[in-house]
Amino acid sequence: MTRRSKFLAATVAVLMTGAALPAMAVTLRYANQGDLKSLDPYTLNETTTIAHHGHVYEGLTKRDKDLSIIPGLAERWEISEDGLTWRLFLRKNVKFHNGNPFNADDVIFSANRVRAQGSNFQTRVPSGSEWVKVDDYTVDVKLKSPNPIMNAQWDTWYIMDKEWSEANNSTAPTPAAATTPSYASLNANGTGPFKIESHQPGVKTVFKPNKDWWGKAEHNLDEIVFTPIASDATRVAALLSGEVDVIEPVPLQDVQRVNSSANAKVQAGPELRTIFLGFDQTRDELLFSNVKGKNPFKDKRVREAFYKAIDIETIKSRVMRGMSTPTALMIAPQLFSLSKDFERPKADVEAAKKLLADAGYPNGFEVGMDCPNDRYVNDEAICQAVVGMLARAGVKVNLMAQPKAQYFAKVLKSGNYNTSFYLLGWTPGTFDSHNVLFDIEGCRNDPNSSRGESNLGNFCNKQHDELTDKILVESNKDKRDQMIKQAFQITFDEYGYIPLHQQALAWGVSNKVNLTQRADNQVLLYWAQKKE
Repeated sequence: MTRRSKFLAATVAVLMTGAALPAMAVTLRYANQGDLKSLDPYTLNETTTIAHHGHVYEGLTKRDKDLSIIPGLAERWEISEDGLTWRLFLRKNVKFHNGNPFNADDVIFSANRVRAQGSNFQTRVPSGSEWVKVDDYTVDVKLKSPNPIMNAQWDTWYIMDKEWSEANNSTAPTPAAATTPSYASLNANGTGPFKIESHQPGVKTVFKPNKDWWGKAEHNLDEIVFTPIASDATRVAALLSGEVDVIEPVPLQDVQRVNSSANAKVQAGPELRTIFLGFDQTRDELLFSNVKGKNPFKDKRVREAFYKAIDIETIKSRVMRGMSTPTALMIAPQLFSLSKDFERPKADVEAAKKLLADAGYPNGFEVGMDCPNDRYVNDEAICQAVVGMLARAGVKVNLMAQPKAQYFAKVLKSGNYNTSFYLLGWTPGTFDSHNVLFDIEGCRNDPNSSRGESNLGNFCNKQHDELTDKILVESNKDKRDQMIKQAFQITFDEYGYIPLHQQALAWGVSNKVNLTQRADNQVLLYWAQKKE
């Protein structure tokens, strides 16, 4: 019998006896327009980064495929009658990837670390709360005032290993503006369903399943390989050729091309993120402007002029190719039912010119604008459109568009809010209006409070903040909704921001892959199934 015949006979024998042949390893290759710069889970409060970290780290809670809150590292919790104490019952027999046991010490350490200077997640935990260890698997959280939605963002507040952090000089968060990487930014040690096998910022990150994970795996993957591909054309070509299995986002101009291909499809849906423009309203003189000795954006007429100079319908039709929903508010209509009561002011260039003239700028002025070019759908193109629209009103905008790592390092708190005019996107982590009112629209004048942490330009109205505090503790939905409406009305009337639209989700997915898509736009591959 020849060697080939012997091999075929052996193969037939294996099949006849029912013995399994060795399975091929299942590798899922994922590409995004942006990079994964830091593995420190408190560096950057940005959806794509959070999703990457969510494969490795876990929160006290999780959110399921429908975005409902479910237990995570906390199995359950109880709230006292006065609402001032939460008792957390932690999951037992959970280990970090290095084998260290998870317990109450890690939760208390993480609660302190996430509120420390350099963290971009300070609002995840109330600033005045006290975290007390009852025993190894029970923690009490003592509050100064009731907070019924305190745990609504805990799914993306990831718990770190106290012992590992201390051993590796990583007890402090790594700021987004850091120029030297910390150990925690280059290495990871979570409790999640995947481990980081290797991480080369800007090049490639490899994830392997955590065989000791406490949960039940819902994927069939042996490996995830993430590669940042900034070029739209290259990213789409990689999907269509089969070099990668998932891309995010699909450029809007390529949606039809992908859907007509034999190898992939566009997984589309509505997103909860609002894209908006903001102004520096706090400095006495703008950092990036030819106006000296004063700040034009402190004048409501100037803010209104900018708003009315922007034609949102043109942005929708030409830049977003119809795949956006113009908005009058800083929150998606799915998250606040009374948003229908607000109507966006129509574009009016002549009215914008008059407002600028009335404010003392008949010839307009010059201002710098910060914009990411690899974070949101057509982000740089939106900013370029805004530059052209404001030019018609007499305003010269000097656009600085750059990758998100550099952009966020410049404009966030760790970069001292180094911007005069900017584009940003926001999905409320609680999926509740209070998050927008507190994080984005709240005054950031109190150094002891996390209010307004992401309010880059410091729009500030005390009546608005008073309403926000009442909204947090109000249990009557109708009354609460009316207070939310009042607070949004203040921002609306003051032209505190220029809300643009909610963008649409557009993921490119191989026909070999089944993937769950949530409206928060987190690409979570621990739910992925791939056929080889």
